Amino acid sequence: MAMNVKTRRTLAKAGVITGLVLGGLFAGLPVLWMLSTSFKGNGEVFQNPPELITKSFSFDAYREILGNGAQLRFFLNSYIVAFAVTILTLLVAVLAGFAFSRYSFPFQKTINAVIVSVQAVPPITLVIPYFGLVVGLGLYNTYPGLILTHMVFTLPYAVIMITAYFNTMPRALDESVKVDGGTSWTALWRILVPISVPGLIAVGVYTFMISWNEYLFALSLTRTDDMRTVPIGIQLLMGQHSYEWNQMMAMSILGSIPVLVLFLLFQRRFIGGLTAGAVKA
Repeated sequence: MAMNVKTRRTLAKAGVITGLVLGGLFAGLPVLWMLSTSFKGNGEVFQNPPELITKSFSFDAYREILGNGAQLRFFLNSYIVAFAVTILTLLVAVLAGFAFSRYSFPFQKTINAVIVSVQAVPPITLVIPYFGLVVGLGLYNTYPGLILTHMVFTLPYAVIMITAYFNTMPRALDESVKVDGGTSWTALWRILVPISVPGLIAVGVYTFMISWNEYLFALSLTRTDDMRTVPIGIQLLMGQHSYEWNQMMAMSILGSIPVLVLFLLFQRRFIGGLTAGAVKA
């Protein structure tokens, strides 16, 4: 009987490891193939049989991207928009989360329902309304137009997460600040926000990723190449008669680096922020 239990545990462990390995291969092979393609000549991409490690290893695709001012402009635009969206989203979400967590006000439940429902709306259904709104406000083909539009999709998640995070913190913290002569504003910025750094980092990284990778509105709300972002820059490498596959893969790799660096820098805080609410609850 003991052997049977031990055998079952061994088989279960082996099954879990096998599943993880297969899942890792399924997720990782496309990335490896993208990396391999970025070091090939464009004519080698569809050679038969295919080669993961090419014999004619070349940095030509990266040189083309990094030596092209228009392509570098796409990266600059993505940085400007993504960082602005992240900072503004965190600022607004902290204030909103504090209000939802610590105060009661008219239509609070209705506003909460609206925030949650926005998450359920497919973005593609909002392209035409937002296009008309942005054009009407004179924000078409501008940074503010992209930033405000991206915030519509990053704010609901941020508000929900930060409100939940603040809810895990005892109100005694606020009351102790007020006893010492402080205000709610002091309690927020001196006590709650510093304690909430892991949660804020988790929300910030998620927000940056959403804005950096957004394609639909970045395409619809810009007209000139000097305002377009990295996803649009990759799409523009698809010509009428030929695709620059190696440059597309090189630009995709370069576009993945900022998100990867952010995750590696804040990995512990990011994972801790995502799980903190459940742990504290």
